[in-house]
Order: sequence, then C-alpha cells, then structure tokens
Amino acid sequence: MTVIGSRDQGADVTSGGEGRGEVGGRGTGAATEDFLAHRNLLFTVAYEMLGSAADAEDVLQETWLRWAGVDLAEVRDRRAYLVRITTRQALTRLRTLGRRKESYVGSWLPEPLLTSPDVAEDVELADSVSMAMMLVMETLAPTERAVFVLREVFDVGYDEIAEAVGKSPTAVRQIAHRARAHVAARRPRGALSPQRTRHVLDAFRRAVETGDLQGLLDVLAPDVVLLGDGGGIKQAVLRPVVGADKVARLLHGGLRKVPAALTLRRAPVNGGPALVLHLDGELDSVLAIRVDDGLVTGLYAVRNPEKLSHMEQEIPLRR
Repeated sequence: MTVIGSRDQGADVTSGGEGRGEVGGRGTGAATEDFLAHRNLLFTVAYEMLGSAADAEDVLQETWLRWAGVDLAEVRDRRAYLVRITTRQALTRLRTLGRRKESYVGSWLPEPLLTSPDVAEDVELADSVSMAMMLVMETLAPTERAVFVLREVFDVGYDEIAEAVGKSPTAVRQIAHRARAHVAARRPRGALSPQRTRHVLDAFRRAVETGDLQGLLDVLAPDVVLLGDGGGIKQAVLRPVVGADKVARLLHGGLRKVPAALTLRRAPVNGGPALVLHLDGELDSVLAIRVDDGLVTGLYAVRNPEKLSHMEQEIPLRR
C-alpha cells in the first residue's frame, strides 16, 4: 500500500495502483481531488510525527477513510481539516509505536527515505526530516511532538493545533514553548554549504573504500556518534559507539571482514547526505551522515531490511 505516488495513478488514492478501487472507487470527485492535492503534505506530517514511512502510509489510509465520509459543505478549510485528521491518527499510532519500540532490539532509527533534490533546497524542511532532528523529536512526548511539528515545521496556527490535539489554545502555546526549548537544547549545531558537505562526504567515502584508517580519523569529529539499527534481523551495533578512534576502528575492521563486493553510492536521504551500501549488488544498508563544522559528528546506519523499502524511488515531501 502506498499513498505517496503521483496524481496520475488512477482513482485508487490509497494504494496508488490502478483497477483496485477498494476505497478510492467510491471517493471520486471533490474529496479525491482535495486528498490528492494535499497527500504529500499529509505524508510529511505523519512521517515527521512517526519516523516510519510504513506507519505514515497507514495513517493516510485512515485519513482517507474518514475524509471520504465528511460533508465537504461543512468544511471551511479543507487543508486544515485534512491535517487535523492526519494528526489525530498519527498521535494514536505514535502511542502504539512507543510500546513497540520498548521491545525493539538495539537502537531504533527512523526509516530512511530517498528524497528529491527540492527537499534539500528547502533548508527548514530538510532540517526537520534529517536523521539527527528526527532522533531529537523522539525525545518529545507524543503531544509535544505533534505540536512542535505542526507549529515549527508547518506553521499551523495555535487554534488549529488545539483542534488537532484536543487541547486549549493556551495549553498548546505552553506545550509549544516547552517543546521548542527542549529541541533547541539538543538540535544539530548547524549545516555547512552543500559543496562543503559533499567534500566531507566524499572524503569519508574514500577513506572507507580504501580502508584508510587515518583518513577516517581525519574526517571524524572527536565526539562522533555511530548508531546502528538492525532490528534484530541484521547484525548492527546494539549501543551507540562514541569517539573518533572507536568509530574509525569499528568501520575499518568491520568492512575489511566483509566477504562480498562492497559499493558505496552517495544519495540524498531525508534531505541530507548519506551513503547507500550494496553488497554483491544487493541493497544492504543506508548510512546517513551528520556534518558539523567540517567534520562528521553523526553516523546513522540502518540495516533492518524492513526499513529499506523506501530507498527504491524518491519520496516527495512537502510543507
């Protein structure tokens, strides 16, 4: 199931396929047009709240089911109404995800998305969906995360947010202030220019490909952190690895033991720099990279195959 395809895929707006029509077949007309017009925005809202593309797609399915039954004559602002439905569904699923993560094997990382170049060009959007920022938002309570995403990323008014989260506008303002301070204390330090970021990424890739231990040490920040997500399916570090020497030696030693042909391809993931690793031509993992002050400060290695399905085609994100 996918709800993030193009508008030329037929009436089945929930699956993106043709001829199935399970829900979309009865939802033609104005409701379908409105949903299609805002679908990428709704996906982005759900993904930023959940960190999971698969769960975001399920949220959009639920959003469509509810939207298809709405009397549009009673809706003043259809975009706001759709965002409200999506937010409520995402909040419900976010609480379920919290229980699921408690039993997750090793570190839990957001599901990486292969994003289009226009995402990187929107600095605020790229920052909000970056692996580093998504992990910061993981430290917020569900309602705090919803308020932060809607206010800080999508500039939704306090009254509309209050409707979406079931709080008073005064309470929402207080939650927004608290969430903003929480994120500000933990957010990434600041981005380099795209050219400088590519230079750092290419230096890191060359060092990995050639097994250059000193080259790795030269490009890693002293306090670099490596997180791995294998989900108990693929081997990955179970706890954060901290420090340039430890991270460099782990990468250097681990990749030398790989018995297959390794290729590294640069790709935009979650609006930022990343390397996509293939072993013998098969997608193995995604390594998202955070760069601050000319050095690599964060490495986020996703190997869980259940989280790699959205690396096959670009995902359009919108604000």
